[in-house]
Amino acid sequence: MLKNLISPKLKIYMNYEQIKKRIAPCGMYCGKCFSFNTGDIGEYASKLQKALGEFDIYAKRFSELIDEPKFLKYPEFKEMLNYFATPQCKGCREEKCKLFKDCKVRGCTEKMNVDFCFECRDFQCNDTGFDEHLQKRYVRINERMQEIGVEKYYEEIKDKPRYQ
Repeated sequence: MLKNLISPKLKIYMNYEQIKKRIAPCGMYCGKCFSFNTGDIGEYASKLQKALGEFDIYAKRFSELIDEPKFLKYPEFKEMLNYFATPQCKGCREEKCKLFKDCKVRGCTEKMNVDFCFECRDFQCNDTGFDEHLQKRYVRINERMQEIGVEKYYEEIKDKPRYQ
């Protein structure tokens, strides 16, 4: 179970403990969450900020020069980009989930002394605090991890978008 895996994006070996830091106890992949402070979205948003530089000045000019009103929306885009570029969450294993405030999974897995819900004798419990959509996703994810293992599950999802 402690087999090392290489992540092309991170270019480091990922063992079980490292993978566990990126996958929440419920099975959601924190590494692709917009709020995760060492995740892909924050990294890409920061790169886009740097690439755009002081585009504010040009956005207004381009809206007039090429008669493209979309450039007038640049301030709203920049506000959202800034938000994505400054993620605050350390992941569900280090702090309470900032997105799903009613989530009970972390506390439960700690109490049951398991890393993931599928390892619990009470898995598929309904006391997660999730809405119907998230509950179904949580069950599907944990069943998959149970079937193929955490490391193989990580390999399956590490390059996929979280929001699909």
